[in-house]
Amino acid sequence: MNLIIRRAYISSDGDWFMDVFHVTDQQGNKVSGDNISERIQQSLGPKGRSFRNFTRSVGVQTAPEHTTIELTGRDRPGLLSEVFAVLADLKCNVVAAEVWTHNLRLASVVYITDEANGLAIDDPERLANIKQLLLYVLKGNRDKRNANTAVSVGYMHTERRLHQMMYADRDYVKDESDDTVCGRTKLVVTVENCDDKGYTLVNLSCVDRPKLLFDTVCTLTDMQYVVFHGTIIAEGPEAHQEYYIRHVDGNPISSEAERQRVIHCLQAAIKRRNPEGIRLELCGDDRVGLLSDVTRIFRENGLSVTRAEVATRGSQAVNVFYVTDASGYPVKSSTIEAVRNEIGQTILEVKDDIYSTSPDQQSGKFSLGNLFRSRSEKFLYNLGLIKSYS
Repeated sequence: MNLIIRRAYISSDGDWFMDVFHVTDQQGNKVSGDNISERIQQSLGPKGRSFRNFTRSVGVQTAPEHTTIELTGRDRPGLLSEVFAVLADLKCNVVAAEVWTHNLRLASVVYITDEANGLAIDDPERLANIKQLLLYVLKGNRDKRNANTAVSVGYMHTERRLHQMMYADRDYVKDESDDTVCGRTKLVVTVENCDDKGYTLVNLSCVDRPKLLFDTVCTLTDMQYVVFHGTIIAEGPEAHQEYYIRHVDGNPISSEAERQRVIHCLQAAIKRRNPEGIRLELCGDDRVGLLSDVTRIFRENGLSVTRAEVATRGSQAVNVFYVTDASGYPVKSSTIEAVRNEIGQTILEVKDDIYSTSPDQQSGKFSLGNLFRSRSEKFLYNLGLIKSYS
């Protein structure tokens, strides 16, 4: 509903709950819509759709209008280009997609249709071939962690599903510390037991942003914790969240290992939606193979996509990409301009006001982007999607 929560109080210790939310619209104004409470009641009522948990690395879900593909694996420069190249070669049209990366892991939900008729793909043999080739791309030469495929059925909330996929893929394992920088301030997560009341107290402080509360509560829920009391204050540049929780079995956190796991998982959930790199927005006439061509150009210029949001509105493609160089550093302005010239200055726009690289990067003769580009092209050659990788 695009509402911003400025302050909230949560209480559900018993058979009843009472949650109070102070909200504004995206511009900070008082909300005047008369149907807000009705929409919320409908979503929470018996007809509200539930979220299912899945744990597989490659999944396919079919709806009347599209087929949904889930991907998780080790991230690497050029991976998204390889995925879209495979889909284009298999005559699949991407109508929407969302891609998250964190801690060298990637999760993506991609909605595709048949290029020939614009409908969902329901041929089991064709779906099996799509899954097998995408799994081969995801595994590459290094990732041995995800080797399963699965077909899933049912409704899906894309962002909730991405959290579940990255959590199942254990993207939280390599978080560096409890106070890693997140946005303009430090991200602080503390977890301690309140023995006298039988709860575990969780406190989070970080820079405020849209959907922060969503990301936090989804993670606690997926980890099988119940929030009994909570206070959220986000009326300035920083947000502060406090939760009294128990595990679904009724017990508070019982070990130091569990405490650390909750801290790392909450850190990961907050940082997944904080993409690194320059924001590029692409808006133009949609066509079959557009994403394959755009991400190929990114790859050929040594760009790595850290996050992507792909949408189709009527005949228009509206896509957002966050990109860095292959080493994760800011991209040189000359590289961005070369990419824009190739794709189209009016089609691809830069939404960051300032982007620059260090003098060492500007003058360096060795290009890590060229190294990754060569490996990625060789991989596509092995799949039979390009004629030469030299």
